[in-house]
Amino acid sequence: MKILVVEDNEKVSSAIKKGLESQGYRVDVSADAEQAFKAIQLLDYDLLLVDVMLPRMRGTEFSKRSKALFPKLPIMMLTALGQIDEKLAGFDSGADDYMVKPFDFRELYARVAALLNRRKEQSLDLDSLQYSDLRMDLRSKTVFRADMAIQLTPKEFDLLAFFIRHAETLLSRDEIARNVWGKNFDTGTNYIDVYINYLRKKIDKDFDKKLIHTKSGHGFILSIEE
Repeated sequence: MKILVVEDNEKVSSAIKKGLESQGYRVDVSADAEQAFKAIQLLDYDLLLVDVMLPRMRGTEFSKRSKALFPKLPIMMLTALGQIDEKLAGFDSGADDYMVKPFDFRELYARVAALLNRRKEQSLDLDSLQYSDLRMDLRSKTVFRADMAIQLTPKEFDLLAFFIRHAETLLSRDEIARNVWGKNFDTGTNYIDVYINYLRKKIDKDFDKKLIHTKSGHGFILSIEE
């Protein structure tokens, strides 16, 4: 498995490269996001590790551009910034996971392995999903409710896909967190509620029939009936 580390701090990138290579991964390093973006178009990478604060192009912008080109390429953001707004911005740019420096390398290895395993599982998925009048094309990353096109961020798309795959099943916050954000997701945050509210505004707001429902104290369910 081949990983690209996009990090302008040479000491940090060198330590990450050495650590990941000790786990059997092939690792390239780029200190410049523009050059890294060219690299992913020439070489097949299985995972990107991207620092948020990069010269010439922020890591979030690099992530957004990379996901637009390669929607299934997993991205982990690395940053010294731990605020909620920064993490949400990272997820909205397409990041699949987020680690705040300094971090324990054992946790980094676990999260890298989880993202790579999830990518293998996703490659076996069907090309499309549908529930009621809601349709998702997993290849083109497009979403329609009836005949209306709906624009979703990458993380909103993953969340909706999980709901459709488990339609009419009550899902707890923990289940959603583990399957959409990964097993190391911080359940002490309100990300789940924030993103479900995002989805409701886009999926349900303009329609009489609501699909995403909250079961107080229990979780959430995608269902035609409340």
